[in-house]
Amino acid sequence: MECLLGIAFKDFVVLATDRNVCHSIVVVKKDEDKMFKLGDRLMMLVCGEPGDTIQFAEFIAKNIQLYKMRNGYELSPTAAANYTRKNLADFLRSRTPYAVNILMAGFDKDSAEAELHYIDYLGTLAKLPYAAHGYGSFFSLSIMDRHYRPDMSQEEGIELLKKCIKELNHRFLVNLPSFAIKVIDANGIHTMPDVQAAALSA
Repeated sequence: MECLLGIAFKDFVVLATDRNVCHSIVVVKKDEDKMFKLGDRLMMLVCGEPGDTIQFAEFIAKNIQLYKMRNGYELSPTAAANYTRKNLADFLRSRTPYAVNILMAGFDKDSAEAELHYIDYLGTLAKLPYAAHGYGSFFSLSIMDRHYRPDMSQEEGIELLKKCIKELNHRFLVNLPSFAIKVIDANGIHTMPDVQAAALSA
C-alpha cells in the first residue's frame, strides 16, 4: 500500500514518498523516511517488505560510500542504478531474496542532466522521465503522461507531483495522509515541506 513518485526534468528531479509503514491491515508508523541519500546528488527511494527495504538500502548506501572512499569520486546515477540492479538480481537468485522496489534519482555532473531510474524487485532496470511504484502508479502515471514537459520549472514540477497526490487522496481506497518531497539539482539535494493530502483536497 506504499507509493513512490519521481519525475525527471532537464536539470532537476522531483521525488515524493508516502510516510506510512503498514503490517497487514495495521498502520505501524506515519513518519517513515523512505528516501536514502547515496551521495551529494544521488538518492534512492525504496518500498516493499519493511525489513528488506531498510536492510537492502543500507547495504547499497554503505557500498557506494566505500566505492567513493576507495576511488576518490562518486558513482554517477546510471552507474549506481546498474550496481543496485546487479545486487538485487544476484540476491533474487540466492536463498535470501529482497522484495524491494526502487527509484534511483540523481544529477550527473558530467552530462549536466538529471536522471531517474526505475528498478523493481525482479531486477528490471529502466531509465525513465517519470516513474511510480505501488498502487499509486495506477492513478499517477496517467496524470504525469498528460501534463509532463521536460522543460518545466521546479515550481511546476512540484505542482505536478501535488496533482498526483491529490488524485491519490481522492480515488485510492487506502489513506496516505502525508508525503515527503525532495528535489535534486546541480547544487545538491533539497528537502521541501511535507505535503498533506487532505490540504490539497480542501
